[in-house]
Amino acid sequence: MDSSQTERPANLTAQSPTSTFVPRRHLRGGHVQTIASFLLPRKIHLPAAEERLVEVAPGVKVRCLCYWQAGETRQTALTLIVVHGLEGSHESQYMLGIARNGLVAGMNVVLMNQRNCGGMDACAPTLYNSSLSGDVAAVARTVVENDGISRFALIGFSMGGNLVLKLAGEWGSDGPPEFRAVAAICPAMDLAASADALHEPANRLYEWYFLWQLFRRFRGKAKLFPQDFDPARLRGVTSLRLFDDLVTAHYCGFAGADDYYQRAAAARVIDRIAVPALIIHATNDPFIRVTPATRAQILANPNISYIETEDGGHCAFIGQRDGHGDDGRWAEREVVEFVRRVS
Repeated sequence: MDSSQTERPANLTAQSPTSTFVPRRHLRGGHVQTIASFLLPRKIHLPAAEERLVEVAPGVKVRCLCYWQAGETRQTALTLIVVHGLEGSHESQYMLGIARNGLVAGMNVVLMNQRNCGGMDACAPTLYNSSLSGDVAAVARTVVENDGISRFALIGFSMGGNLVLKLAGEWGSDGPPEFRAVAAICPAMDLAASADALHEPANRLYEWYFLWQLFRRFRGKAKLFPQDFDPARLRGVTSLRLFDDLVTAHYCGFAGADDYYQRAAAARVIDRIAVPALIIHATNDPFIRVTPATRAQILANPNISYIETEDGGHCAFIGQRDGHGDDGRWAEREVVEFVRRVS
């Protein structure tokens, strides 16, 4: 564990959260919270979605699930564009949780799958990676132009959190006028530090899980596009950093893992964010690291509210249920409430 995880206050924020996170009884600790978020069943019932394929690059489409408010409120309601993490999809429980919360709050919700995700592997010989903030911009542009929405906010988890923060920083003060806010839960803003943290002995279970998923996807892509991908590149890959060095960088136009991590990290542009932003991070997130330099940039930007809790794990934040349909996912509530307040 590095000093960036230990020498800091338990809660740093430019704007107070609506509530304080209190972990559910018997679910305290970073690993417990993280693993419980995968294993605990959730009952989330959503209405039928409009399924849409959005072209984000020539010949490359991503699958979006759109949940619209009825009638004329569709154009005036705030629209949430939500992006999942590594090897997630629109079916990830946290994505469904945001959709439920947003719909109840009177918002439209667009659940965006990253390239290849959500059953789109066969659609193009490309891989997804943490640099593709332009894909999120393409989805935003589509709903503005095709659906006439007047306001949208971006929400991302982990890898998706990096993407939405990166896009907000790249837009700076020149973003579309409809762009009102951005929120990220446990964003992988410092890609190199977080990739290396995954290789620590205490986190190898998570790294093996991600590698298993990435290997499976890459071998599937090689079967679909044998002229474009060589499964032999997986030989000797025993860490996420090696995967990114030998596979991601090779096929996505980077000189290597270091070049990829530097160019794709939201930390590089986070100081330019010019709309209200919320970042939620747990001190005991097992593998997401926020370096002192990045934290300093965040706290120096008056547009960013930074909440750092003592507990919560990775994209978990499982608190007490309220007995009225709220299943206790504190961060999912906070980001929706934040964008509602500032938009």
